[in-house]
Amino acid sequence: MLGAVDTLPRAVTSCRCRYLFVCLLAFVVTQLLIFGAMFNRKCPYVSWLWRGCSTKKPLCPLISPHLVGGVEVETSVPAWQTIEDNYPMLQNGGRYQPPDCEARHRVALIVPFRDRDIHLKIFLNNIHSFLMRQQLDYGIFVIDLEESIPFNRALLLNVGFLEASKVHDYQCFVFHDVDLIPENDHNTYSCPEQPRHMSVAIDKMNYRLPYTTIFGGVSAMTKEQMLTVNGYPNKFFGWGGEDDEMYNRIKYHNLTISRYTGDVARYKMLAHRRNQENPRRFDLIKSEKRQNHSDGLSSLEYRVIGRVQRRLFTYIRVSVDQITGVPGH
Repeated sequence: MLGAVDTLPRAVTSCRCRYLFVCLLAFVVTQLLIFGAMFNRKCPYVSWLWRGCSTKKPLCPLISPHLVGGVEVETSVPAWQTIEDNYPMLQNGGRYQPPDCEARHRVALIVPFRDRDIHLKIFLNNIHSFLMRQQLDYGIFVIDLEESIPFNRALLLNVGFLEASKVHDYQCFVFHDVDLIPENDHNTYSCPEQPRHMSVAIDKMNYRLPYTTIFGGVSAMTKEQMLTVNGYPNKFFGWGGEDDEMYNRIKYHNLTISRYTGDVARYKMLAHRRNQENPRRFDLIKSEKRQNHSDGLSSLEYRVIGRVQRRLFTYIRVSVDQITGVPGH
């Protein structure tokens, strides 16, 4: 009798423990359900060990709802601070990502540059809003060459391609002259299956394509296409010839040039003086063809002597040791 009475407290205690455990478990499950209901839109799951809410934005639509078609180019020259104030949503280095969806295209704009501050202000003041409406994940890279070395557009485009690739996993590269401003945001800055020539219709050329093999001004290529053709040639110092050589490389690798129609791929050209022409450009084109276009990304050597991440763009200045092809050298 005494033994039976002695076991009663232990039985009661055991029941209480099980009851408390069930109540605690029910409380935890209820709180998790409430928590999940409250934060379902912000967090796709609830972790037992809280590590913060991980969200994945939906993919941006195929056609951005923000496009307006034809746009008027703003040719006023604002101060740098004014332009920066116009785009508070930019990350340093001229980088942007859509806030409400995952961009379908990761695009680097490569802008070869020399002594065009006014053009650069006008360009940036127009191009950022243009690209934002297209819902792109993009960055702008302005590439400059040491002043003592003659301008070399193609070499700077190669440098920009390599340097931008170090910063982000860009899949598309738009090579963009600073004096060309797009006039229609349906001209999507993305890369199709074939290299795209984008500046089809320019106002100074009466909105007509000068010739069918042109690939200068503004053009777009994927990373794979650039690596396939070995990029641009490095020896074209002075004005002209590098875009014709790029066309030869595209053709050599059985690629074709794609274009939007002239009513979409429209550009305004800012007034500028003509650069010094390279009198050897035609000989260089013939030489590249004989050498199977071996000069390019694979042979490029340069030193970065300046790098600044500004709000509106990333500025990179480089120097090169070998200047073969420079007139007078």
